[in-house]
Amino acid sequence: MTTAAYPIGDLVNEDVVLLPFAKEHLEGALKLSQEMSWPYRLEDWNVALQLGQGFVLERAGTVIGTAAWWPYGDTYASAGMIIVAKDAQGRGYGARLMDALLTSARPRTIALNSTAEGAILYRRRGFVPIGVIHQHQGIPRGRHEPPPGLVRPMAASDFEATMRLDREATGLERRQMLEKLLHSGDGYVLQRDGMARGYAISRLFGRGQVIGPVVAETATDAQALIEAALARLGSVFVRIDTSATSQLGDWFEGIGLEQVGDATTMILGTPAPSSGPARVFAIPNQSFG
Repeated sequence: MTTAAYPIGDLVNEDVVLLPFAKEHLEGALKLSQEMSWPYRLEDWNVALQLGQGFVLERAGTVIGTAAWWPYGDTYASAGMIIVAKDAQGRGYGARLMDALLTSARPRTIALNSTAEGAILYRRRGFVPIGVIHQHQGIPRGRHEPPPGLVRPMAASDFEATMRLDREATGLERRQMLEKLLHSGDGYVLQRDGMARGYAISRLFGRGQVIGPVVAETATDAQALIEAALARLGSVFVRIDTSATSQLGDWFEGIGLEQVGDATTMILGTPAPSSGPARVFAIPNQSFG
């Protein structure tokens, strides 16, 4: 992980020091997320480190805070994994991490998914809410199969079509992230009239499998892609993070993927223009957006 120049030597507060997020901080970051009951594995932190940039706060060699961001070209970024240890909260450390992150990432437009507790911190820095993400998870019930002939496993030759669909849906250049997710997971393509019209990725994450991103033109097509992933996974723990407007929430509940939480999507700057008709029905996780 690399990071923009930042006057770290001037940011010592009591015995707490701000440092660029590096490989040696992974174990400490994992312990911090476990304290918060966030389901990250060490592998999940490592992927975040490889794809992004960030900072940690250390006190006597112990990681007590983290914040990371992921660039999508020179204009946009997402931020997340912003955590402060319980016994260090209320002392301005979250603000210190966030200000370092903004100095590093700006003038990019930055999007993040906020807990209720974090929203005040972000609002004070100019972030505004633009949507809500619902977290669904559980062991899916029943038998799952997509409509015959509509969805197939993704091949290497599908990658550029997948990138096109992702740019249509998000307005972002996320090539590095998608390459990484596909390297460690399984991809699916929905094809109609000889053209790729949607894609989904399923991979190990947290307590089990996460399905996302899912990009499609309609909720029906998104459901077909998710059915294909579920058919291959079988009876395992699955998590899907979807927009409150995805029209998939009732279906998720019906198959045993209960809504267990939500987050407010917030943005600082001008949102990326999406050209459609493809749109996002599930995100890769609440940090990458």
